[in-house]
This record gives sequence, structure tokens and C-alpha cells, in this order.
Amino acid sequence: MNTLFAVILFLSSVSKPDPDFHLYLLVGQSNMAGRGVITAEYQNSSQPNVLMLDKEGKWVTASHPLHFDKPARAGVGPGLAFGLEMAKADPSVRIGLIPCAVGGTAIESWEPGAKDRVTEVYPYDDAVARLRTGMKNGVIKGIIWHQGEANSTPERSAGYLEKLGSLIGRLRQVAGDTSLPFVAGELGRYRDNYHLVNDQLKQLPGKVKNTALASSEGLVHKGDKTHFDAASATELGKRLAAKMIQLQKMK
Repeated sequence: MNTLFAVILFLSSVSKPDPDFHLYLLVGQSNMAGRGVITAEYQNSSQPNVLMLDKEGKWVTASHPLHFDKPARAGVGPGLAFGLEMAKADPSVRIGLIPCAVGGTAIESWEPGAKDRVTEVYPYDDAVARLRTGMKNGVIKGIIWHQGEANSTPERSAGYLEKLGSLIGRLRQVAGDTSLPFVAGELGRYRDNYHLVNDQLKQLPGKVKNTALASSEGLVHKGDKTHFDAASATELGKRLAAKMIQLQKMK
């Protein structure tokens, strides 16, 4: 029997969440969704133990692009590399990625009832619904976040850290775990105004328990001064995983 088919068949047959199916929520804007070019190298990055919840709410093999926020633009993001690293760290479990990022969204779009005017979706509400769908099959183990480009002006960056803290609290409440590990990714260092958010993100671990920040040092954009190229997005995913593993060991 095909390995993936066996896994999906098992998940569809269980009456309660499988403790060995570890779920991770992927939230944020376009650099979490991924805009790196999918070359042949990145088309063949999948492995059977790393699944993703697709647009229809079905578990399938995780592959680029994970996200479907803007299908014409979706590409390589950090999520798949993150999942592969988490699977490598514990080969005895399966990893389930729940992609929920929406390109272009400000942090204000990640509040209950908030609508993104471009895509006409409700980022926070949709993420909560997808998380609850995923939790029917597995156990949520962490959240990764990359967002802030849309808030990188003096006016829009005001109070960013407080809003992020509130978001973390809400998602943890939905997950039923007040200490659920949360890892944010630093914005690319290739735009001066991104420091307006990065300076606040650096304070996150000292402000909110069980959180960490993955560095973007050395990462580069794909030529648009906004989006990580495929290699940088992949590296960021590995850094997010390393921080997640650290938090889980301390929990």
C-alpha cells in the first residue's frame, strides 16, 4: 500500500486526535505564504511523513506551494522546510502543516471578524476554522508567524508588539494550550523601514512566554526588495524549526 495513502486512510479512520500527528499553524502574510520561484529542486522536496491541510480541508503530501492565498503568485516559502526539519528531529511522528497566511495582510487583519479587502477572506477566522479542522486528527504543537511588511511605517507599526501579543493569546486559547510555542520570523534586513517591526519583534521573547524569534540575518530578496528568494525562504524555515525545537524542549 502506498505510504501516503496508508497515512491518510489511518487519519480518516481515527475517532480521536492521534497524539503522534503533530500539527503546526502557519500564519502571516506573503513571506510566510511564499513567493520564491519553484524550480525543479524545490518541486521534489516532499516526504510522506510531512502533510499539509489543503484548501478543501484534506490532508495531502506537503509540497510547494503550501499556500493558496494568491495562486498566481504562490511559491516557495519557509513552511515546507520547517516541516521537514521538524520531521527530521522526531522521525517517530507525522507532521501536519496548516497553511493560513494571506499575502498583503496587516496585523489588524488578524483579528476576529476582520476582512482582507484584496482577497475578500477573513484571515483570523479562516485560520481558526482550519486549525479546528486539523485538530480533529492531530495535536497542535506550535505556531510559526511571519508578518510585518504591511505594518512597516511609523503610523502602522505603532503598537505592533501589543497586537501580536493579543493574537498569540487568542490562538493559544483556541488551541487549548496557554503555553503553546510560538516562533516569529524576523523581516528581511534589506529594507530600512522593516526595522520598525523588527525592533519590536526582538522584544517578543521577553514579553510573551514560550515565544522565540528566528533571525533573517544574511537572507536576501528575489529582486523585488520585498520577498525572500527560494533559498532564503528555505533557510528561514530551518531557523524557525530550530527555534521551535528549543521552545519545545523547555516547555
